[in-house]
Amino acid sequence: MITIIDYEMGNVGSIANMFKYIGVESTIESDPHKIKKASKILLPGVGSFDTAMQKIKEKGLDEVLNEKALKEQIPILGICLGMQLLTNGSEEGELNGFGWIPAKTISFKDRIDSRLKIPHMGWNIVKKNEKSRLTDDFERFEESKFYFVHSYFVRVEDEKNSILKTEYGVEFDSAIQKDNIFGVQFHPEKSHKFGMKIFENFARI
Repeated sequence: MITIIDYEMGNVGSIANMFKYIGVESTIESDPHKIKKASKILLPGVGSFDTAMQKIKEKGLDEVLNEKALKEQIPILGICLGMQLLTNGSEEGELNGFGWIPAKTISFKDRIDSRLKIPHMGWNIVKKNEKSRLTDDFERFEESKFYFVHSYFVRVEDEKNSILKTEYGVEFDSAIQKDNIFGVQFHPEKSHKFGMKIFENFARI
C-alpha cells in the first residue's frame, strides 16, 4: 500500500488513478496519525517551495514525515515540487527543505539561453546516471521520455545521489536517491508507459 500525502498542493487524484490503473493499492492521507502507519509514501507537489513547506508544517506533517524517512527509513518518493522539498532549500524561497538528500533547488532564470522558455514544459529525454531500483528495466525503452513542468531544477552535492540526468539549457538531476529516499522532477502520472514503469518500480521497492 502506497500512502499519497495530501497537503493541498498536488494532483493526488491523478496519481491515485495511475496506481489503480497499474494494479497497485494506494490511499490518500492528510492525517498525521494515519500517516504514522504508512509503509511507503509518495510526496507530490505543485506550486511554490515556501508555501508547500508552510502547509506541511501547518498540518503537522513535517514531524511524521521526518520520522518515517529518517528513523523508520521506509521508501519515500517525491515528485516534481515534492522532489525539490527533499533538498536543503530552494532559490525560490527562504524556508529550509527536508534536507534528506544533500542538494539545492536552483532557478533556470539567468542559467539558460534566453530563447528557451521558462518553465521547462513538455516531454524531454532522461539518461541514466547511477544505478537505482527506481529505474530498473529502463533498457526496454529505446529512449526514456517524461513530462516536465518546472521553473527550478535540482543539483545534488554528490553525483552518487543522481540517478537520472536531463538537459534543458543546462544539465540537471531529473531523478535523485539517497538510501530509502527517491525523487523525480517529472510527472510520472502524465508520462504514460514511462511513468507507469517508475510507479511499478517504486511499488516493488
